[in-house]
Amino acid sequence: MKLNLKKLIIIIKTMREYLFPIEKVTSYFKSINSKEDLQKFIQQRSAHVTQNTLYGYLKTRMGHKFTVMVDDEVFSKSINIAKWNIYMIAIADCAFYTFSYLISEKNLKENDCKKIYLDIIEKEKANGLSNEVHLKAKKEFLNRYEKIDFQKYYLDNPFKESCMALYNWAPIADELKILDKEIVLNSMRLKWNLKIDEFKNLTKNLNFN
Repeated sequence: MKLNLKKLIIIIKTMREYLFPIEKVTSYFKSINSKEDLQKFIQQRSAHVTQNTLYGYLKTRMGHKFTVMVDDEVFSKSINIAKWNIYMIAIADCAFYTFSYLISEKNLKENDCKKIYLDIIEKEKANGLSNEVHLKAKKEFLNRYEKIDFQKYYLDNPFKESCMALYNWAPIADELKILDKEIVLNSMRLKWNLKIDEFKNLTKNLNFN
């Protein structure tokens, strides 16, 4: 299989928008002062982490073959399935983290975590989220929600589920993923750590007393 130079350039240029529309992951926040701000932060930062870690892992593992494989219908379908499943769990992790932090550290009284998560994934149907993945994500979120201790969740590896989702769903052969496991998990932890720092900075003057 060969790609001409023009087609290869187009693929390289558009890959950063392949997983999610670029406007969804690039909003700049000066602060978070409303639930609308919080919902946008959760959605966009979850999309950003999913996009960068999945795209980065595939590109690193496959090298120059990646741009060729993206043009393959079966592989592209596999990426699409992976991105939505990882993204759903990333949103859940981010929602649990942000509300846990605000409840414990900022004295937030109204826990709208469930409402915000369900609203985000409902709206993602218009962007291609399948009904099957939507229902699965909703069920898994509600099961987790019932067990979450929001006073402590943010303190104990709050993004472990999305890190494992990246490892489990990335369309890479299992024998190769086993070799990559710690690198893959750490890559996503590092991306989430940046979002944690950003969130703490954006909410440093926020208090619900």
